[in-house]
Amino acid sequence: MTEHHPTPGYSDDKVAVLKRLKRIEGQVRGLTRMVEDDTYCIDVLTQVSATTKALEAVALKLLDEHLAHCVVNAARAGGPEAGIKVKEASDAIARLVRS
Repeated sequence: MTEHHPTPGYSDDKVAVLKRLKRIEGQVRGLTRMVEDDTYCIDVLTQVSATTKALEAVALKLLDEHLAHCVVNAARAGGPEAGIKVKEASDAIARLVRS
């Protein structure tokens, strides 16, 4: 189970992350409308690709913040927490690469 901290690494950029996610939410609603309106397949796929890239950008931002904040702080503190945070980051990277 992942340990939660009161201040996540992205907290300084939370407003920007939320703004990006709202934009992505709008893109997904747009995709729904495109399918409901029988839009040409390739046009829908182009928008799916754009939405996927937008989500990947958010994921990379969150990963970057996790590395810069959570992993660095755990490494400074030492002990088993450092290894746990590095493993979490490695696992997250592996999930992103597989997706």
